[in-house]
Amino acid sequence: MSSSVLLMSMSADGYIAGPNDRPGNPGGDDFMRLHEWYLDADGEVGRPAGEAGVIYDELMATGAVVVGRRTAEQVDYYGGAHHGVPLFVLSNDPAATSKYESVTFVNDIENAMAQAKAAAGDKDVLVHGAVTAQKALAAGVLDELQIDQVPVLFGGGLRLFDVLPERIELDIVRVIDTPQATHIRYRVRR
Repeated sequence: MSSSVLLMSMSADGYIAGPNDRPGNPGGDDFMRLHEWYLDADGEVGRPAGEAGVIYDELMATGAVVVGRRTAEQVDYYGGAHHGVPLFVLSNDPAATSKYESVTFVNDIENAMAQAKAAAGDKDVLVHGAVTAQKALAAGVLDELQIDQVPVLFGGGLRLFDVLPERIELDIVRVIDTPQATHIRYRVRR
């Protein structure tokens, strides 16, 4: 059975984007600092060497993506398909469109997740975006969190869990500790 998995790199003080996060500056100022652990041997974004490579492998094995519209727009809908899989974009705009065929706009998180899981089959669904994660947690449709905590204090920007409707208990599934980040996988306790 597939799981919905939030994958986010986060500063030690809880930020997933730096200050000035906006179109033209996706992720905000110094955003790549949160993703340096993602660099391959050539310094390009890709499969990192060592133990953290398993996280990249899991990302690339997902069968669909649920993402918020703001995030999707900032990255031009990942060019139409994040690693070749369909995108389900949360949007309150019923007339929302994209130039990409593999992008489907959905107005609520429950529907988005159901459609993404159907499209993914037995593969996991990748979840991106702070607001999307908050909505998925509140609706009870987020199964796991892969948080890649980077040893830096941003001091400002966009926090991952700024607003939650209630306390949510998590179980630690795996910890991979590297010099670039501590990679913690949690399962949402139901």
